[in-house]
Amino acid sequence: MTDNYPSFDTRWFYALVAVGVFLNATGLFPPVMELDGALYACIAKQMTQTGDFVNLYAVGSDWLDKPHFPFWIIATSYRIFGINTFAYKFPALLFFLGSVFYTYQFTRLTYSKVTAQVATLVLLTAFHGVLSNSDVRAEPYLMPLIIGPVYHFYRVFLGSKNDLSPGYGLSKSSLHLLAGAFLTGCALMTKGVFVLIPIGGGLVLHWLLTGHWRELLKLRWCVAVALSFAFTIPEIYCLYQQFDLHPEKVIFGKTGVSGVRFFFWDSQFGRFFNTGPIKGEGDKFFFVHTLLWAFLPWSLPLYIGVGKILINLIKRRNNSTPATSPEYISLGSGVATFALFSLSGFQLPHYLNIVFPFYAILTAQFLVGLKPTSLRRWTVGQTAIGLAIAGIAIALLVLVQPNRVVVALVWVLLITLATFTLFRKNTLLSLSGRMMGAMLVLAGTLNLFLYPTFLQYQAGMATARYVNTEPKLAKRPTVLYEPGTGVGGGSFWTYEFYAKAPTVYARTDSALRVQVQTESRLVFTTGVYADSLMMRGFRVKRLAMFPYYHVSQLTYPFLNPTTRSQTLLHYVLAEVSQ
Repeated sequence: MTDNYPSFDTRWFYALVAVGVFLNATGLFPPVMELDGALYACIAKQMTQTGDFVNLYAVGSDWLDKPHFPFWIIATSYRIFGINTFAYKFPALLFFLGSVFYTYQFTRLTYSKVTAQVATLVLLTAFHGVLSNSDVRAEPYLMPLIIGPVYHFYRVFLGSKNDLSPGYGLSKSSLHLLAGAFLTGCALMTKGVFVLIPIGGGLVLHWLLTGHWRELLKLRWCVAVALSFAFTIPEIYCLYQQFDLHPEKVIFGKTGVSGVRFFFWDSQFGRFFNTGPIKGEGDKFFFVHTLLWAFLPWSLPLYIGVGKILINLIKRRNNSTPATSPEYISLGSGVATFALFSLSGFQLPHYLNIVFPFYAILTAQFLVGLKPTSLRRWTVGQTAIGLAIAGIAIALLVLVQPNRVVVALVWVLLITLATFTLFRKNTLLSLSGRMMGAMLVLAGTLNLFLYPTFLQYQAGMATARYVNTEPKLAKRPTVLYEPGTGVGGGSFWTYEFYAKAPTVYARTDSALRVQVQTESRLVFTTGVYADSLMMRGFRVKRLAMFPYYHVSQLTYPFLNPTTRSQTLLHYVLAEVSQ
């Protein structure tokens, strides 16, 4: 495939990549966000403190939901950097950047250098990818563990003229197959068996559309699958040790729960068919509209580019002519995963992040293939989107009135001015540069100014920091009183993570009475629960009270300082005795 445009000047490309790395790195600064991020941070914290890398515990109980791999990585980071926000988020950022590297390398296998450069910049600026480097869950880990195996397996398919790799006694193809299988095994130990669909779906579609269907019959792919599952043996061992060997444990309200079965079936297929212990309400069009904002500022060229490829495929099929695109892996992996999640009974906006590398390639392929006249029009249109993003950032700053709001507004105006000063012409470089500037505005606004304001309403974190700085309280253990079953929620996890002294959960009144039967204890709980304790005969001396809001679900009344107080609940730090 030939492109209409030469590759970017190397200095410009590396400068834009550096800006992209920086805007994603701003996610390191805000505290760990509730709910899931704080839960994962606590699970890894307990793993680090106990030295137990086999069993997963949450809220003081056995935890069976996500596999171990991200927690192993986070716990290792804790041991290097200490248990803190940076140590929790930093490895996720490194994995995300790994996906950027693999995206460039994979694109270069079949496309021009400029297509790989644009794909790299698209991935660095896709909104939900940026957001996931602040609100860290499993997705930043999965991204390189999806595109990485695809790159290595595609290298196996393409082969190599210089096949023998000196010093290893293995062919380059064998090394790529081994690397692909290892990364696939890590992906399985991060999310479960459904990762095989984005990894294998695109390869299968590519072979079918390009007449290489016999590739499916080759023994090497059976070896790849076998090796991938062999690399998951540590996960299977851990699940077997914690659950299958202990059928007496009550998990999801039942006994006899198999961790291995959950890993291979209930965790993914149970959610897909909505028959497992964790259920949701699926909407077949959820990701159609979610991707419009999650892949900003590139969602429109993505949709148009995918539509163009599909139309060309239909035309070629009707004309009985062979497909001629450089590769169909990106289309197959992206569309198959989109369809899979759309049909699932359990859906969350961040699910599609794992195939953002393929969406970036499809977007870049479309933009690079535009004729100069069309490119100028798209540049103008995308610039309007970038200005709208900057306008939204300004509107949020004016509405929320965070600390240093003047500095934040100057940040937005300076970056906007610099962007249009540097990228004046309506070219592919200017298009990429303007979108980079728009997302730098948005990422900086969110991570450096807005989230620090929002996250002070994580009552658990605020209370833990208060306790840590009070000499009379700092070394005392805290009882987290959260009645109920399961992992719960609210603001208990940020207290557990940020507290330097030990914490223990009490899920019932009787459990709390055991804790306070010999002496009074520090107790952290909601204001409602604190009132209920007084009604049931406990002595409750309130030491401090902190406002709480579920900051991952922002609403206008909360954003507006004049109505914010009406949206807040309260958590209490109290001295409790019988």
